[in-house]
Amino acid sequence: MKPVCVLRMPRGPDGSSRGFDPTSERYLALCPTTISSSDSAVDSATFVEEQKARTVLRERYIRSLLAMVKKDVHFTMYERVKVNAVFGASDIDILNFQVSDLQTPLGVQKEALIRCPDIISYSFSIDAGLKD
Repeated sequence: MKPVCVLRMPRGPDGSSRGFDPTSERYLALCPTTISSSDSAVDSATFVEEQKARTVLRERYIRSLLAMVKKDVHFTMYERVKVNAVFGASDIDILNFQVSDLQTPLGVQKEALIRCPDIISYSFSIDAGLKD
């Protein structure tokens, strides 16, 4: 049995942590906010309200991903391409969807990864018990 390599995150900008600098271009692109992190005069009530709204939206989105597992999903992609597949899973960053039986205009692919940035929209049927 071969040992598994462990990938370590690079040291952060302060030298003692691992992660992103909240003022870096990558952090701002991945985690945009309407409130500037560098503004010390931020209204804390507005910040808390925005964070609560983000939490609710994130939870709803993750619950929708859980509800899609093993369901037929209709994806609308760029260039007016429409495909259907059975949803399997998402990676941790929600950048890719793993699907089965992907039906494309060119044929059926047994297993595939769909890049989330290529998706305009997706839809699926919800079971009657999940609507409540």
